[in-house]
Order: sequence, then structure tokens, then C-alpha cells
Amino acid sequence: MLSLEVKPYLLDFKFSARTSRGKMENRKVWFLEVRDEYGKCGIGEVAPIHRLSPEDVEGIPDILERLKKEIENCPVPQTEDEVYAIVSKLVSPNCPSIRFALEMALLDLMNGADKLIFRKDLQRIKIPINGLVWMGDEAFMKEQIKQKLDDGFSCIKLKVGSLDFDIELELIKSLRKMSDDLIIRLDANGAFQTEDVLFKIRDLSKYHIHSIEQPIMPMQPEAMELVCSRSEIPIALDEELIGIENSRDRVDMLQELKPQYLVLKPTLHGGFNSVKEWIDLAEMHGISWWITSYLESNLGLNAIAQFASLYPENKEFHGLGTGGLYHNNITSPIVIDQGFFTYAKSSVWGYEYT
Repeated sequence: MLSLEVKPYLLDFKFSARTSRGKMENRKVWFLEVRDEYGKCGIGEVAPIHRLSPEDVEGIPDILERLKKEIENCPVPQTEDEVYAIVSKLVSPNCPSIRFALEMALLDLMNGADKLIFRKDLQRIKIPINGLVWMGDEAFMKEQIKQKLDDGFSCIKLKVGSLDFDIELELIKSLRKMSDDLIIRLDANGAFQTEDVLFKIRDLSKYHIHSIEQPIMPMQPEAMELVCSRSEIPIALDEELIGIENSRDRVDMLQELKPQYLVLKPTLHGGFNSVKEWIDLAEMHGISWWITSYLESNLGLNAIAQFASLYPENKEFHGLGTGGLYHNNITSPIVIDQGFFTYAKSSVWGYEYT
């Protein structure tokens, strides 16, 4: 039988992390420690973001308290399918970050409780990733761009929609001048208005943009279908996928909107099993995709990276470069080197949160 202990933890950003929906100085996460009868412990991470995740973040502690009691009746899973069956039984689809965390903890436990969620050969993992440039004033964004280029990234993703649009255009123009080969992605987090989104995209397209994530707010299917069909930059859907749990509804959405890309976040989109289905459906419909972390600590990031590494045929740049955002992150062997996510030879993990 299983037992569950919950450890809340506050991650402190090194700067004010800013999207089009506001600033974050820190964020609260909960580490789930799932133990078997012999005391072996698998760890998962509940990491929602207030106003971005579908959960009521304030209500998560109560849900986790209930989960403590309910998990006691569950056997130790022996297969990945058994893990997903337990999580499906215990956690509502409306709580994607808890689903992700429980899947992660049970998979960790099942695989020896050594942070080997999906892979045992971590030193063989080498995943191409984008360098993320956060919103801020012009000087801050220019400083980040320079640092990412100096660090060897060949794909840079910029958060847009916070500054004056003309300033953002000039930033992107100057970035493109630095290199014709650089892959530039944009993420609007729904910041553009439906009445002028296509005009803004047309202006941005002059700089050979790879894709733009979620240019308008989700839940506007007619407007999004129009944007996907007429945009001069390929559209990547992100927040649009939140809360679509039924397979038929997922198929209908992909066939209606016809996006060029999906951006898949296990914490936001219902865990690994849910993301697996999104991947299968995307590939059936000829839609490309990549995996992105959701500002988890290094514990959650490790699990997501191992999951992404299961798809070596996917050559897209993943969004896994967020491990250096916090003053008090969990010590880990994760290394970002010349635009690749890798692991150091040492497998030492820290447990500062305890």
C-alpha cells in the first residue's frame, strides 16, 4: 500500500518574471512524496501558476489532503499503464498539475526512486532547446538576448505583448539583423486583440519568425480558426488546449482550427498520459509539436525532459531551459550547454525543500 506526504515550497525568481498577464516574484509549489510499505519514496511536483492554470490554486492544499487518504487504498503500480489508471481514478482532469505530480511520483517510485522517471541512461540525453527571453523593459530584453546568443542558443523565444508594439518590433528587427539563421519564436500568451492580430502578425512576419504561440486569448474558436488560416506566421496553440479532455473534442478542435504547431506542457495539459494522446493526435493530423516546461523546479523539469527524450525523431527545439530561474532551486545534475539540455556525469540531487 501507498502513503503520501505533502511538502509546500516557495520558489524565488532571480528577477520579476513577467508575461502579458502580470509579474511573478515567486511561486508556490508542492512536492508529493509517495512511499511504499518499505519506505521507498517517489517525488512529484505540483506547480500551477495563478491566473494561468485552470486550477483554483488556493484550493490545492485541500485536494492534496483528500488525496492523502485516498491513495492509501491503492497498490504499488508495476507498469506505466497502472500508474495512469491510479491517477485517473484519484485526480480529476480539472487538476492537471496534480495529475502530472502524481504520475511523476508514482513513475519515480516504480523505477527505483532515483529520479529516473522514464530513462536510466541520462548521460545519453541531449535535447535541443530554445533560449527564453522574458518580457521587461527594452534594456532588460536586450541584455537577455545578448546573453542567450553568447550562450550558444540557435533558437530564441521571446515573450511579446507587454511593451509598446513598435518597441517589440524594433527588438525583433535588431535580433534578426544579428543572424539570418537564428530561429526566432514568439509567445504572446493571448496578448493581441482579435481586431488587429493579423495586422500585427503581418508586421512581425517581415523578420522570418518561426512561429507565434497563442496570439489571442483562448476560447474564441471562430477568431482562432481565422487566425490559423490567414496568419503569415505559423500558429502554435498552448493555452487553447487547456481543459479539452475528451478525445473526440480534441480531434474536433484540431480539425476546426488547423494549427501548425502544438506546445505541450505536462503540468498544464493534464500530465504525461494526456500529453501522449495530444502527440498521437497531432501526428495523425500532420501537426508538429514540442514539449515545454511550466516553470517547475529542477525536479519537475527533470521528469519533463526525460519524457521529451522518448521522442528522438522529433527535431523541434523544446522549451526546457528554465532551471536557472530561481535562487533556491533544487540542486540537480541538469546542465544547459550551447543550447542543449543535458546531464552532468554526477547524479547528485539536493533536498533543500525538506
